Amino acid sequence: MRLMKFARLGFAAVTASAVLAVPAVSAQAATGPANVQATHAYLFDQTAHKALWSRAGYTKVPIASLTKLMTAYTVIHKGNLNRTITISPDDAAYPAAHGCTQAYLKAGERITARELLYGMLLPSGCDAAKALSEAYGPGNAAFVRAMNQNAATFGLTSTHYTSVDGVPVSGRGDGWSTARDQVRLALLTMSDPILRGVVGTRTHTLVASKLHRGHTWSNTNLLLGKYPGVIGIKSGFTNAAGYCLLFSAVRNGRTLTGVVLHSTTTAAGVRFTDAGAILDWAFHTHTPMTLTNARVIPGVTTD
Repeated sequence: MRLMKFARLGFAAVTASAVLAVPAVSAQAATGPANVQATHAYLFDQTAHKALWSRAGYTKVPIASLTKLMTAYTVIHKGNLNRTITISPDDAAYPAAHGCTQAYLKAGERITARELLYGMLLPSGCDAAKALSEAYGPGNAAFVRAMNQNAATFGLTSTHYTSVDGVPVSGRGDGWSTARDQVRLALLTMSDPILRGVVGTRTHTLVASKLHRGHTWSNTNLLLGKYPGVIGIKSGFTNAAGYCLLFSAVRNGRTLTGVVLHSTTTAAGVRFTDAGAILDWAFHTHTPMTLTNARVIPGVTTD
């Protein structure tokens, strides 16, 4: 993968250098927003190319399903999103075996890589992530190596992946990153028009055909449609990572991108209210939100 590829994509004037050199937070901004429970956070003003606020933003911590953004980016840049991938019995059984979220794929279904991106990023389907990694690696181990190579290429020096979905791996544990690196990854993700379209979609329907069943996938990022101007990007949860959220919003010509990591381990909605409080602070506004669907799903280790 070459840096010039990223530079050509263009999203609100993002360039490769914007990812490789997200500036440090100024001392004036250190006080930050009130009532944010996340133990790690970072906020970046993409329009002004200025970091606005950080809380333990350089500390390495688990990132749960935010991992899937690098999985998606790696698939995109391996190419051929129209290839058809056959869901294996192992792919279909993976979520139940690991207690993780799924796109409810069935063995024998044949679905394009493009559609599997929706299955992976909206409901945070670990089955879709596994199917993509096996096809594009080829094989899971090779795919994880490619993810880490991509992280190194883009200067995410405090990021390391052990899986394609954020689920801890026996003998290798959790992957890790920092709040700052995750914001840099968000800039990279949102620079790609395909990924930007996927993570900004609230619900995606794959109509049944001779190759597969019908699927309707809803986005786990409840800020979409609840907080005006939000355009993405991804939620996550494991016991180690807590509830996490990468978010991006546009208001009055300003694009803000941020992250909250470990917004408690018990209340799924806190990550969204944390993000809303951070955005309100930066946009100088107040936005009431009702998040009726934010709940803990028993037995789920990553979303």
